[in-house]
Amino acid sequence: MSSVTVRVPAKVNVQLSVGPLREDGFHDLVNVFHAVSIFDEVMAKESESITVQVNGKWSDQVPVDDSNLAIRAARALAKHAGRTYGADLIIQKDIPVAGGMAGGSADAAGALVACNELWGLGLPLEDLMEIAGDLGSDVPFSLIGGTAVGTGRGEQLSELPTGGTFHWVFALANGGLSTASVYAECDRLRAESAADIPWPQLNDALMEALGTGDAYALGSHLSNDLQAATLNLRPELAPTLDSGRQHGALGAIVSGSGPTCAFLAIDATHARDLAQSLTATGAAHMAVPAHGPVQGATLL
Repeated sequence: MSSVTVRVPAKVNVQLSVGPLREDGFHDLVNVFHAVSIFDEVMAKESESITVQVNGKWSDQVPVDDSNLAIRAARALAKHAGRTYGADLIIQKDIPVAGGMAGGSADAAGALVACNELWGLGLPLEDLMEIAGDLGSDVPFSLIGGTAVGTGRGEQLSELPTGGTFHWVFALANGGLSTASVYAECDRLRAESAADIPWPQLNDALMEALGTGDAYALGSHLSNDLQAATLNLRPELAPTLDSGRQHGALGAIVSGSGPTCAFLAIDATHARDLAQSLTATGAAHMAVPAHGPVQGATLL
């Protein structure tokens, strides 16, 4: 086998509850992941070394050195297998970079699945999930997709059945935000307020809405504890969220650490209309309809 291609989805967090800062620098989370139909593709080709090349949207914003998460994933997989392997990784980007949609984590998951196949390792999903958890909190979910609750740092996953398809619009912002900077701003705002920080809890009403496929109920229960910090760093996102609500979005939320804004629509037609309205009014320079849940990393 000379090459393998894997398709990996973006995610939106329909609930992101952030606990107090831990001694290890992380936060305990209740994180409800939802995989959506915006995809990167990761091709792994036979090679003597591990390299990465990035094409498509935002490719100039992705590092191609040892800091690239897909390279780190391939090397971690080779180390786990106890042998020296090579692969040229070619990433076709459609997921925004530093957009709060787990694009880097998706590419790492894609590299794990592609290299596992290219190298003929035959490792089960459980092994790949263990490696993924060491790479980053979002990488395990990128492997499985669908809808899932993440606890701990977000890497401890429980899959959730959903009662149907949900339709979304994602307003893509100019420039990205580092996750670390958003969490730091969240901690700063909390320290300023001196309020008690509650232990993160799963929203039962949100879980019921997901299970029954009720988009109206889901829209009313979307939540993100990082949103205030993101809007503090990027105040221009607030009018984008307001515009989506004014054009009939059932719910509007910053996706993860942002700056992508997510809008829940009634159906596919409403999603297309909402995307057109956001761009026509200048509320977003690019708005992309999508649906979920979709599968995680998938061999093509």
